[in-house]
Amino acid sequence: MNRIDKKFLELRRKNEKALIVYLAAGDPSLAKTGELVLALEKEGVDLIELGVPFSDPLADGPVIQEASGRALKKHTTLKKILACVAALRKKTQIPILLMSYLNPLLRYGLPALARDAKKSGVDGFIVPDLPPEEGRQVASLMRGRGVHEVFLLAPTSPPKRIRLAARASRGFIYYVSLTGVTGIRRKLSAEIGRKLKGIRRESRLPVCVGFGISTPDQARKVASVSDGVIVGSAVVKALAAHPSMGAAEFSRRFVRPLVRAGKGEGR
Repeated sequence: MNRIDKKFLELRRKNEKALIVYLAAGDPSLAKTGELVLALEKEGVDLIELGVPFSDPLADGPVIQEASGRALKKHTTLKKILACVAALRKKTQIPILLMSYLNPLLRYGLPALARDAKKSGVDGFIVPDLPPEEGRQVASLMRGRGVHEVFLLAPTSPPKRIRLAARASRGFIYYVSLTGVTGIRRKLSAEIGRKLKGIRRESRLPVCVGFGISTPDQARKVASVSDGVIVGSAVVKALAAHPSMGAAEFSRRFVRPLVRAGKGEGR
């Protein structure tokens, strides 16, 4: 069984929600990325997304765009990220997904990527510029290796797109909480709960919510209506401001409050 599926089964048995953290792989270094993954797991993070740097990250706001640029300057590549995951697998079984635009995956070669992702210990892919209508080849290749493909849905997704993404996704469905790019928001839509009900009519997969979640209060509110909370820009921004802070201290200071809120603690 894929580690993502195992994790959500475990969380369901404990009646807990998932806390998923996005890291820009290679920012400030791949060594630091590996240290952070281990530290985040100790703080209670359930799944990790590693962002593959790309020169034109159209779905991302300035925080992740800048992090991607810094990672590229450090010569971070998809091949090196796979090696980082392989090294992590000697120390942890936390589910790890790669979030990448389609271009780096095509450049690597899809059959080779599916093989190497499985060998390295990658559990899934999220490709924001790959809609389910066009993602059958990628999903089929990954599925043949036991690697999940997670598709995204937005507030503007029509019923047909919801059905397609629900049927094509494995592991969970990624619901984008807002229209626009990633980034920190002061307010989130009050419509999230209603939108998720519509998605759940089409799929029994967990539905996790990302984009714009940056505070414990936001994490708590989103967790109350979803199966998981995805935090990215807030963590990437904090790391950019404290690049030399130790991984354990960083996770304790900046991520522990989000974990507790997402798990319903400290109410």
